[in-house]
Amino acid sequence: MLFLKHSALILLILCLAGCAGIGPSTVPRDRFDYVTAISDSWKRQMLLNLLKVRYSDAPVFMDVASVISSYSLEGEVSLGGQLAEINRGDAFAAVGATGKYADKPTITYQPLGGDKFAKSMMAAIPVTGILFLIQSGYPADLVLRICVNTINGLENSYGGPGNPRAGNPKFRELMTALRESQAAGGMGLRSKEAKGGQTVVMFVRPAIEESAVPDRQIRELLGLNAAAREFNIVSGPFPENDGEIAILPRSVMQVLVDFASYIDVPAADIAEGCVYRPQRTPEQERLFPSLLNVRHGSSRPPTAYVSIRYRNQWFWIDDRDHQSKGILSFLMMMFSLTENVGTQSTPVVTVPAR
Repeated sequence: MLFLKHSALILLILCLAGCAGIGPSTVPRDRFDYVTAISDSWKRQMLLNLLKVRYSDAPVFMDVASVISSYSLEGEVSLGGQLAEINRGDAFAAVGATGKYADKPTITYQPLGGDKFAKSMMAAIPVTGILFLIQSGYPADLVLRICVNTINGLENSYGGPGNPRAGNPKFRELMTALRESQAAGGMGLRSKEAKGGQTVVMFVRPAIEESAVPDRQIRELLGLNAAAREFNIVSGPFPENDGEIAILPRSVMQVLVDFASYIDVPAADIAEGCVYRPQRTPEQERLFPSLLNVRHGSSRPPTAYVSIRYRNQWFWIDDRDHQSKGILSFLMMMFSLTENVGTQSTPVVTVPAR
């Protein structure tokens, strides 16, 4: 009888354990573990593709399309015995238990290709996306330096092979004026009704006398009508009149090529002709300095924020380099700006007359 009582107790414990679900306890662990793993792999993929572009290799982006993690817990309990009279030698009993645990994650990868590649990499970044980046708090000079080729004919610097451009010093002046106006609280965005539907209006609110200087400088640099308050923004290299602001945005691929041209590479690779060497004057480097500092060496340092081994060298961004870390995150975020190309309405910019 004592055996039967113990067996019943064991059976009860196993049954209760089987009733407790294992799924809820895995959510906190799996969610953050997968988020961390995907985030780290995304950063390493971006750095790798910048290096591939630097060495004139084809960039390849692989998306994590889905993550399905399934768990199973199986248990089996068996009891056996034979009752006999006291002092009989043929009495016996048996108890057994088996269990099985399985973790079967299924991760689906999807290479970026076809229409999605053309839309994400080759299509121009929408002008409205550029303006909303500025409105969301990103510095105007940073956004324009990264995302724009020209504004009203003022040319940005570009370091890509085949069509390098030194950049117009007035473009640098324009970025500085827009940054100062933004810092003074003079720039903003709002929706506006138009014939074609909703449009976006960019306005510069009236401000104190000190903030009027960059506003007037913006008008002069862009050749805008001094009496007008609103200016249509069009996508293109040049405006048709002094009531327009023509922005020629870059594609994500152009952004990658330009950033890659600033990456420092081993001198031996340059000497052997393995990598393109941009020709920049000291004045160009002063006006348009590198925004992303990628280091290289024979071993990975312990202070690396993200690192990748490429062509028998380690390349990394230092964890203490806050600007480079922010720029890398910005580059990854830019992919989302090209998802709805062709659906944006034409924005309008408003500058107070002086």
